Amino acid sequence: MLSKRAQNALIGWESHGPRIIKASFKTKTERITMNIIQCYAPTNDYNEDVKDQFYDRLQSIIEKCPTKDLTILMGDFNAKVGTDNTRYEDIMGRHGLGERNENRERVANLCAFNKLVIGGTIFPHKRIHKTTWTSTDHTTRNKIDHIASTKRSGGRWNM
Repeated sequence: MLSKRAQNALIGWESHGPRIIKASFKTKTERITMNIIQCYAPTNDYNEDVKDQFYDRLQSIIEKCPTKDLTILMGDFNAKVGTDNTRYEDIMGRHGLGERNENRERVANLCAFNKLVIGGTIFPHKRIHKTTWTSTDHTTRNKIDHIASTKRSGGRWNM
């Protein structure tokens, strides 16, 4: 399911259980690897131990990625980060969606600790472009899927 270019850039991948996978890619910038971590977080309804184990495992994977590399963390976090970025100004903007939920604190703390910026909150978007989940009766819309990446000043990343 990768393009030819991505296949050629793929260094390797690792499955970390049923909820997390990591793939590493060569970039055009020498000595820089792009690490993509895709995950599916437990919902708020899961017990605290299950959520703690998930985020502990995610943390152990992130901390093994060298800080010089580009790390992209993405997936269904079941986290509504909301628009209030108080205490998290360094890693998120005020352009989230709706009210936050309990999983928001877990995601925000993980991103803050690892200096990952939650991308969908930085710039304004139309509400219809913010939602990633819609209820079956189409009355409720949320943004629970997120992409966070390492902060970089200037420059850009090329694959």
